This record gives sequence, C-alpha cells and structure tokens, in this order.
Amino acid sequence: MLKHLYIRNFAIIDELELDFNTGLTALTGETGAGKSILLGALNLVLGDRADNDSVKQGSDFAEIVAEFDIQHLNNVSSWLVSQELNADDECILRRRIAKDGRSRAYINSTPVNLQNIRELAEMLIDIHGQHEHQSIMKNSVQRQLLDDYAKHSPLLESVSNLYVELKLVEEQLQHLQQNSNAQNNRLDLLRFQTRELETLALEENEYQLLDRQHKRMANAEKLHETVAQAIYQLSEDESSNVQSAVSHIISSLAEISDIDEKLLPASEMLTEALVQIDESVSLLQSYRDTIDTDTAELARTEQRIQSILDLSRKHRVEPETLFALHQQLLTELNDIDHVDERLDELAIQQNELLEKYTAACNRLSLSRQKAAGVLNHKITGSMQTLGMSGGKFEISINSITGKRTAYGLDTIEFTVTANAGQACKPLSRVASGGELARISLAIQMIIANNSRIPSLIFDEVDSGVGGGIAEIVGQHLRTLATINKGSNKGYANQVICITHLPQVASQAHNHLRVEKLTRKKQTTSQVIQLTAEQRRQEIARMLSGVEITEQSLAHADEMIARTQDI
Repeated sequence: MLKHLYIRNFAIIDELELDFNTGLTALTGETGAGKSILLGALNLVLGDRADNDSVKQGSDFAEIVAEFDIQHLNNVSSWLVSQELNADDECILRRRIAKDGRSRAYINSTPVNLQNIRELAEMLIDIHGQHEHQSIMKNSVQRQLLDDYAKHSPLLESVSNLYVELKLVEEQLQHLQQNSNAQNNRLDLLRFQTRELETLALEENEYQLLDRQHKRMANAEKLHETVAQAIYQLSEDESSNVQSAVSHIISSLAEISDIDEKLLPASEMLTEALVQIDESVSLLQSYRDTIDTDTAELARTEQRIQSILDLSRKHRVEPETLFALHQQLLTELNDIDHVDERLDELAIQQNELLEKYTAACNRLSLSRQKAAGVLNHKITGSMQTLGMSGGKFEISINSITGKRTAYGLDTIEFTVTANAGQACKPLSRVASGGELARISLAIQMIIANNSRIPSLIFDEVDSGVGGGIAEIVGQHLRTLATINKGSNKGYANQVICITHLPQVASQAHNHLRVEKLTRKKQTTSQVIQLTAEQRRQEIARMLSGVEITEQSLAHADEMIARTQDI
C-alpha cells in the first residue's frame, strides 16, 4: 500500500509530506484548493510525462517521492529482485523534474526509465476516474481478473505447460522440414567426409600424443647426451662427482658437530640432499634406457602426423579438433539418415499435444463462461445501486481464430452500458469519467477478494450523483476497504477517494483536507490530517457551504454515526 508521499516545489505546493493508512481515506477541500494537483503529483511519480509547468515558479526543480509497503506483495518483490532493484523489502519511487522539463526517475535510489516505473506502478496502485494507470482497462488484466475470480490457477497452469510443449515440438518439426532439402544435398558430402575420417581412424588425443612422441624421437641424440653428462657429473666422474663431494662434506661436518650443535641442521639438510641426488641419478639412468633412437619408428610417426595435418587443413580445423569434428559429422549424418523417422515421431507428438491443449482450453473456456455469468449478474446488480439504473455489465468471451496462447483460446473483454436500452460497449470506450469510475467501483466491489493491487484511488467517483446514491457510493467504498481476505481481519485494502460529497466523506476511516493559502502574495496548498472535531466541521461545511450552522453540525454528527454500523 501507499505509505508516504513527499512533494516539493510542485505546481503551487512548496513542500508537503503525507502519511497514508489502510481503510478508506477521504480527500476533500474547496474547488481549486489543489486536490487535482495532489493526484497529478502522484501520477508523475507513477510514470506520467512531465513538463516545465510541473515546477513551482521560482524553483529549479520539483521532486515527488512515494513509499510503498510491499511486505505481502510477492509479485512486486519478485519483480524488484528480477530487475536488481530490491532493497530490503523497500519500494520507494522518486521523480525529479527540472524547470526545463527534463526529468529523472528512481526506484530504490537506482536510476530507471519511465517504462520501469510504469510497469512497477501497475502492480502497486490503481487510479480510477482517469485513464492513466487504470489497469482494469487492459484486456490482459480483465482476463486475469476473471481467472482469479474463478480460481483458474490449476487450469491455467495445465494450458500454459501444454502450450510450451506444443510450441517446442512445432519449432523442432518446422526446423526439420525447412532443412529437409538442404540436408538431402548435404548427405553425400557427409558420407564422403566420414569415410575419409574413418579411414584415418584417428583416436581421441592421438595427435597430441604423437606430437610429444615425435619431439622426443627427433631429439633423441640431444636428450641422450645431456642426460648422460648429468649422470657422469653427479656420480660417475671418478675425480670429482657431486655424490662424492656431498658425502665428504657430510663426514667432515659430523666430526665437528660435537663441538657445536648449531651445525646439525645443515648436516641433516645435506644428508637429505644426498638422498635426493641418489634418487635423481636412478631416475636419469632409467630415462636414458628408454630413449628411442629407432629411425624407422620416427619415420612412421612423422608420416602419421602428416596425414593428420593434411586432413585437418582440408577440413579447415586445428589437428587437435579433428577427432571431435569426426564425431560431430557422424552425429549429423545419423540425424539426416533418420530424419524421416524423427519427422514422423514429432508429427505424432504434435497431434497428441494439440488434442490435450485443445481439451484443456475447452475446459478453461467453459469454466470462464460459467464464472462470467455469475460476475455479469453481480456487477450489473451493483451498478443499479450506483446511479446507473438500467445499466448492464457483460463479459464478452470469444474464441481466438488462427492463434494459440499460453492463456487459452479465448479473447476476454469487459463491456458495459450505463443506460437502459443501449448496447454494451467495451469498458475502454466509456466516455464519462464519473460513470467509468463508478463502473470500476462496481467491478472492484465484486472482485476485491481476488484483486492483486492493494491500493485503489477513485477520482470523481461521485460525479453527477447526490442524495441516497451518493451515500451508497460511500458505503461501497467503505466496504471495499474493509473486505476480509481469508483469515485477515480489519482493513484489507487501501482506498483513497477524492470527493466533494459529504455522504462519501462521512464514510471514511481517515480524512484529509486540502487547503489553499496565500502568504506574501504567494499561493500554496497544504494538506491537513483531520481530527475527529475537524472532520465534523469539514463535513458540516460540505453540507451547508460557507456558513456552518448548528443544523449542519447535527446532520454531520448523524452521518458519521451511521457509518459505525457498516
């Protein structure tokens, strides 16, 4: 829900901070006091386009910050995580507009584009009465509302899974069919290439082994000479060899170690070194015996390496990857050889999945038709109490032709007429802002328990109504804010209503008043959180006008008292 709104240097507002609560909040004030300015600021932080008229005269910039409580909004938390914008369950939207009209937007202090803001805003708040941010106008949201109301999650999951499987199989089938002719032309080449590689009979890592073997054989004389010299110097030189020298030093140190024990570590290290020298000599002698000087074997190795190099150049690959290329060509050849079998398998699989998908879509469609009938009746009934006597609501469900979707084979559109005898038209084409807001209220009243959006703002919802109907509108708004969801008690939704009718304002759990002030020839707006007495005075003012009478105060008391039973 919307927790806090901060506005600075916007229109005629110097600086304003507002805290919001759950339940129904009424926003009232004299005409021109700035109620629309407040809503305009909220629209801006939710992604509306900005212009230089937004900035208060004499200021360099305007700034709006909106903070939302997303503790129970898993979809919002998931979205923030996916966008790498999460910040410990915080959701703070900020918009800064310069006096030249340029603006910057932020989510949790990270700069973002307006599309990001708008996408997030649609999950946080719904503004009814203006077309901006009114998600219920979108066919995708209308479909979602119907499916949520009918608890279609299992059916939708089944349809979606089958849709994905079917799409994957069809893509594989299309790929094989499109490449069938080209593959037939490639078949002869593949057979020739694989026969050639099979004749070579190259083993995995063989080239690397041959390369190392060739280096040893080609340098056998040098290896033998160097190793022999090392052995001679280490142990075989009778006049002076390393083994004898180290052994002599060890014996000399042993004679004097009794005099000074500090020589013992050096003597021990030399003893270990002598052991290492002895082992090195043994290893070198063994290696010397393995040095191959067979010229015939060298020639055979060189010929094998050349054959590998020739075929690698022919295939334009490195010799180290020739074995892998052979395996790749064998796989491709096998696929082409069996392409007809694979096409038949995929065709059978496609038909089976198509039957399952169609059957699942039909079950979903029938359930939608049933749920739509219930909703049509309930929402139409709700409209009769909101000043639209004879009005009608109808959910249009039609089959999609020539197209499949992950949501089934239906197009879903909310249609409505506010007057008896007129045909229903799409909700998006309802012209009157007041009627649209009341129709939205009627819909929200019925589907509130399934709503994914926790904050609702109704602007001009009471336009063109008065008396008993206005009171019913207020009662509906209060009920919408207090509907229990599951085991939760208290205020389930946050509903904010901008109104000029006391019948609506008297139903509120919270009451804010917008006032216009003139200071030092400068006009500014402020918003006051009303106390119980201030609220009584405000409703009396709304009833009687400029002069508040005892009669209007008594009437206000009566209206407020009636709300306690709702």
